[in-house]
Amino acid sequence: MKKPVKQIVKIVIFPLDLILSGVHGIWMKMQFKYLNLRASTRFKSCGGGLSIKLPFHLRYEQFMQIGDNFKASPGMRMDCIGKYNGIKYQPQLIIGNNVSFNYNCHIGCFNKIVIGNDVMVGSHVLIEDHSHGTTDDIGTPVAKRDICSKGPIIIEDNVWIGENVCILENVTIGRCSVIGANAVVTHDIPPYSVAVGAPARVIKKIK
Repeated sequence: MKKPVKQIVKIVIFPLDLILSGVHGIWMKMQFKYLNLRASTRFKSCGGGLSIKLPFHLRYEQFMQIGDNFKASPGMRMDCIGKYNGIKYQPQLIIGNNVSFNYNCHIGCFNKIVIGNDVMVGSHVLIEDHSHGTTDDIGTPVAKRDICSKGPIIIEDNVWIGENVCILENVTIGRCSVIGANAVVTHDIPPYSVAVGAPARVIKKIK
């Protein structure tokens, strides 16, 4: 690069880039604050300290109760199924205080999901309390089957959920338990347990 061109880049382009970066940063912060404030007013109830990073997706948030200091990294998807195939439902998604989700997590609530206080969730975690139909209507296209749930999901206080975990319907994870990465939780996990595998099984008790 010739010297005059370098001088132009140094004098004009670099400062302009810094200015545009600063303006973009301010815009993103304003958008983040506005969207979080807007979301907090649409929940059934919401504590203070809400922080859901962009992008995020919320559906039927009027069925969600959020505690204090809820934090979610980008890619959070929280779906309550208030209506499906023309039928209205009354799901309950209840999240306690000081709960945090890492990147790209999905909560799908048709029945009832309760997440206690101080729960920490890794990236790419699925928590879903329902399924599309049963073996009785296996011939029906999946999208046209009725949604059904075998029971709620209860995650008690101070649970640590690792990356890529799937937590399925009709399970309770006891307080102070750890669910290892890539586990698929299909049955209850007692309190103070370490569970791994697919399906998840307890390999250790926490004393």
